[in-house]
Amino acid sequence: MPETRFEDVRRFESIDSTNRYLLDEARAGAPEGVVAVADHQTAGRGRLGRTWEAPPGANLLLSVLLRPDIDPADRHLATTVVALAAVDAIGSIELPAASTVVPVRIKWPNDLVDLEGRKVAGVLAESDLASASGTEGLPAPVVVGIGINVNWPGEDDDLPPELQGYAVSLRMLAGGPVDREELLQGFLAALGGRAADLATATGRRRLAQGLLAACSTVGTRVRVDLADGSFEGIATGISPEGHLVVESGGVARTVVAGDVVHVRPGT
Repeated sequence: MPETRFEDVRRFESIDSTNRYLLDEARAGAPEGVVAVADHQTAGRGRLGRTWEAPPGANLLLSVLLRPDIDPADRHLATTVVALAAVDAIGSIELPAASTVVPVRIKWPNDLVDLEGRKVAGVLAESDLASASGTEGLPAPVVVGIGINVNWPGEDDDLPPELQGYAVSLRMLAGGPVDREELLQGFLAALGGRAADLATATGRRRLAQGLLAACSTVGTRVRVDLADGSFEGIATGISPEGHLVVESGGVARTVVAGDVVHVRPGT
C-alpha cells in the first residue's frame, strides 16, 4: 500500500451510511484519519438529500474523518481535499488500455464529471462543530464522503431513462473494468498531501488553485439556486478561499454555497 497517514481503514459489506458511522465515531473521540469503506450503503445520500443506488461491490463508497484546526469559514475546503484526491487517483490508476486517460473534472462544488458533464462521483461533507466540546483537545470533526461510479453503470441501459446521459462510470470511460481496490489505494495516497494543505494559509490557497485548474464550471454559463432565489451568469473563476465567482449583470458575485446548474444553450 502506498504510504499514507489514512491507514485506519474500516471495511463494511453493508452499512446505512459511512458518513453517519464516522460522525458517530468522531463524537466518541476518534482521531483524524479514520476511513470507512462500504460495498453497499442502504441510506447513502448526496447534497440536498439526493439518493443513489448501485449494485453491491460495483463502486467505491467511502468516507474520511478529518479534524482540521482551521477557521469554520475555511472548512468547506475539506470537500475540495477529497474531490482533488479523487481526481488525482483517477488520473493515476492503471487502466485496461495503457494509453487511456480518464478525463475527469470537478463541477463546483462537489461533483466529478466527464467532459460531457456526466456525473462520475459525488462528494458530501458533514460537520459537527458541537461535538468538539465532548472531545477535549481535538478540533471539531468534518466527515467527507464520496461515491465514485467505478464499474456501474456498465452501459447507459443499466440506468433508468431519466438518468441516461446524466451519469457515467469509470468502466464506461476506460473501455473496461477498473480495479476498485487500486483506485482506493491511489485515493488514500493522494489524500494525505491534499489534507495536509488544510493546515496552512499557503496550502489552502494551493487547494483553491487546484480546484480552479480542475473545475469544469469555470467558463460556463450557470444558474445559481440560493435559499432566497436564483440568478444566472458566467462562472469566471475560483476565489482564493475556494468559492465560485460568477459575473452576472456586470457584477462579480462570490458564491459561498448554493446549487449550481450548468446552463446549456437553448435551455
